[in-house]
Amino acid sequence: MELSPKMQNELMEAQQLQQQLQSIATQRYQFETQKKEIEVTLEELDRIDRDTPVYKNVGNLSFRVKDVDALKKELEEKKESLEIRLKALERQESRIKDRYAALQEKISKEMQR
Repeated sequence: MELSPKMQNELMEAQQLQQQLQSIATQRYQFETQKKEIEVTLEELDRIDRDTPVYKNVGNLSFRVKDVDALKKELEEKKESLEIRLKALERQESRIKDRYAALQEKISKEMQR
């Protein structure tokens, strides 16, 4: 059975949507991992004494942090940013999944003809 150009385009689009979903899943995993690391770090910063030295990694270097509260604020802002990105990815993923499901249904109907 030879596929029509329209069917070929729909199959290519379905494949592209699958790739986009895989990419989103990878990004979500990375963002969720970063968010969890920040949450654990914030919890640890709350447990330590005020006079305990705290270090921050910047690239391959570690620097002693003088203002732990500023570090906490910075981490909270990063966490919020990651949460916003995760919500955006979830919305994008939902739209792509809906489009993919509709396209699969359309392809399936056309294949039954």
